[in-house]
Amino acid sequence: MAMTGVLRPGHVQIRVLDMEASLTHYIERMGLLETDRDDQGRVYLKGWDEHDWFSVVLRPADTPGMDFTAFKVDSVETLNRLEQSLKDFGCEITRLPAGDLKHCGERVSFISPMGHTFELFAQKDYIGNGLGNINPHPWREDLKGMKVHRFDHCLLYGDDLDGAVKLFTEVLGFQQTEKVVVGPGGSVQIASFLTCGMKAHDLALIRHEEKGKLHHVSFLLRSWEEVLHAADIMGRYKIPIDIGPTRHGITRGRTIYFFDPSGNRNETFCDSYDWYPDHPEITWTEDELGGAIFYHDQQLNERFLSVVT
Repeated sequence: MAMTGVLRPGHVQIRVLDMEASLTHYIERMGLLETDRDDQGRVYLKGWDEHDWFSVVLRPADTPGMDFTAFKVDSVETLNRLEQSLKDFGCEITRLPAGDLKHCGERVSFISPMGHTFELFAQKDYIGNGLGNINPHPWREDLKGMKVHRFDHCLLYGDDLDGAVKLFTEVLGFQQTEKVVVGPGGSVQIASFLTCGMKAHDLALIRHEEKGKLHHVSFLLRSWEEVLHAADIMGRYKIPIDIGPTRHGITRGRTIYFFDPSGNRNETFCDSYDWYPDHPEITWTEDELGGAIFYHDQQLNERFLSVVT
């Protein structure tokens, strides 16, 4: 349910060092489905329950991290309107032609105050979830590994958090569902959780001294049992675990974090809450930061806070 013209997270392009190892990780272990490749060596993937042609693009590179992440909007008219609003805000804009990413229409690319490249697009080819639209079964028989349902969100690190929050709330119409504040009287905001629809968050942002850093790319599962099954897959194939399985206080999500072969952090999670525009914003304070991040043991994990790509 879109509240703003921005529908949902649409795709993310991740830099990987070893494509063969990355495909084993994302397809065989996580359960994403390959949908195409292009002449740049990029591989297109999707979660099994996604309907657009792709949501994850892997690009071979010499350094890990994220090239960009994108949000789908409800129409070309909205795309054009938001492009002008982004220009008025002062963003650096690039209009990318249809087909620059296979199966995707025109994209409006812009750089946020935190240094990340974001995109908006209105059109992408339909591929479906393999169940059909008439009398469908509720699940597929051919899924592998963790069987992730969809690409859900990114958590990003950068310096100008205040500017980024202003951009997403005032220009793109997101709402801030939760925030973390520190300092005397909670004078400094260090984290923002933003939604464009009915989820607890579609994007998370953390204040950090360096611009343009990726903390994690997150994938949705539907139950605690599925999260524990994902942990079993990690144990069986010796996938490096960062933290979990555990629970966040922030967003209530039940989660496990781990690393792909290039060192990019992934998350599988379930069980957040529904958000409506009349809900109050939630604030987490410095004295409860341990439980905000890791509700079970109430302890901060330095690697979780500091390792980014």
